[in-house]
Amino acid sequence: MTAASVPRQSSSPDEPSRTPEDPRHRIRRRALTLLIIVLLIGVPAGYLVISANQSRDSGKDKEEKYSATGLTAGWPSRVQRRLYQVPIPGWSSDVAYYETNNWKTSRLYAQFRTSNEALDTFLDNIGTNTGELKQDKIAISARDQRIVGWEFTGPGPWYGLVHHQKDPAPTQDIVVNRSDPQHPMVYVVSRAVP
Repeated sequence: MTAASVPRQSSSPDEPSRTPEDPRHRIRRRALTLLIIVLLIGVPAGYLVISANQSRDSGKDKEEKYSATGLTAGWPSRVQRRLYQVPIPGWSSDVAYYETNNWKTSRLYAQFRTSNEALDTFLDNIGTNTGELKQDKIAISARDQRIVGWEFTGPGPWYGLVHHQKDPAPTQDIVVNRSDPQHPMVYVVSRAVP
């Protein structure tokens, strides 16, 4: 017998007879299947692309921040303030900072404008006092001034002190500009040995 001569079998009496599928129903079913596939693949892929872009942008921001050669407006992190023992008083203005690190010494440069009372508290918190400030003493070296662009040549009076501490505690060089008697401008370089 050849394949053409095989008789066609009838469907089982237990199976319901199949009616031909409506073309509109088939199109809807295929569209729903396609939508599910797109959602299962497209949504996670979209999240990956967005995440990658955010990660790259974050890296660029950090690169710009750390490749800066001058002060960054804003407050140093709490970790930096604690590590370098630079407790900038709350409500200070004109706050800016810059950090450098190398194998020998790490430095935090910070500046802020504050009140006389807050300056007293700041100095007390680092272990010294306003009585240690000496008029016309520019305690921050010319090298450190150049790194962040500070110039202590404007109207004063200028006061300064060097607060030495035993390693590993940092040493702070401090200059205070009292041209505004009520709101001194404070400049600090805190050096820590890693």
